[in-house]
Amino acid sequence: IFVTSPAVSVIEEVAREWLLDLFDLPRTASVGFVTGGQMANFTALAAARDAVLRRAGYNVEEQGMIGAPAVNMVIGAEAHITIYSSLRLLGFGTRTLHIVDTDEQGRIRADALRRTLSDLSGPTIVCAQAGNVNTGSVDPLRELGEITRDRSAWLHIDGAFGLWGRASRDRRPLLDGAELADSWATDAHKWLNVPYDNGIVIVRDSAAHRASMTLSAEYLEQTAGAERDPFDWVPEFSRRGRGITVYAALRHLGRAGVESLVDRLCARARQMADLLRREPKARVLNDVVLNQVLVRFGDDDEMTRRVITRAQQDGTCWMAGTTWHGMAAMRISVSNWATSEKDVERSAEAIIRAVGS
Repeated sequence: IFVTSPAVSVIEEVAREWLLDLFDLPRTASVGFVTGGQMANFTALAAARDAVLRRAGYNVEEQGMIGAPAVNMVIGAEAHITIYSSLRLLGFGTRTLHIVDTDEQGRIRADALRRTLSDLSGPTIVCAQAGNVNTGSVDPLRELGEITRDRSAWLHIDGAFGLWGRASRDRRPLLDGAELADSWATDAHKWLNVPYDNGIVIVRDSAAHRASMTLSAEYLEQTAGAERDPFDWVPEFSRRGRGITVYAALRHLGRAGVESLVDRLCARARQMADLLRREPKARVLNDVVLNQVLVRFGDDDEMTRRVITRAQQDGTCWMAGTTWHGMAAMRISVSNWATSEKDVERSAEAIIRAVGS
């Protein structure tokens, strides 16, 4: 609370203003600093759930979820696992979800969302994605924003790493329309490279955000003025001052520095894809639009998994295995601020060695 740590409260508020300016999101939106993407999604979706039910005349805080009007929860077929875990914590079972088809890059199809919403009535929340964990693809956010607004639905964007593309003039067109959403989730410990754990939740309706999180008690000296009580915006009472490292990184880098960081890592991802394409047995599966490269080796899963294991054992770099459209693939995420062109060259050479070994 402000009275026990005014410095942290002020720093968080300054970081809030800088983040909203950097992402070009509504300047009156509220911001909370949490552990990571999962808790950012959870916090945003808690605010969403409570707000859409409040519009329907139902108070979750007073009446609980038993007997609440049904909330239509709409997500893409490629939604990240943290969306599922957040919804589980909020009382939404997997059988109650409405899954929308995605395209070959993992993006929600606007026509499919429109069809899904046409069959639904009542309180509705739509979860979009800015940065698919495998391909880096971004949903058609402007179209989704316009569709959800027409239906008075709440639009949430899971932008764990992709939302940072808004800081780059070159990447911003990819995220056009993100400003139409009602809430956003992102990580500071990915692209901004601050220490783990550090996530960010942003909500357009600050009153809805605060109402879903805040509590009061006679033993809490909460501020009665404009000062910020950090626990009003997150699920935790006891936590460290995560906003401090975000403030420090933004203060050091500035707008130009963050833009350079984003552009540089996107360029390193494209470099990696170009180098791997020189290997006849390698096939890049995605359009490299951000910092993700998805690659498959040979025509079978066994070879791809073998290459991943050998490359990991080599120790030059580390990359994960994944499954994409039923196929084994290598997932490369270029996220470290210090990654150089030479690092990418050495890493690509190690991966290609693993193909031939």
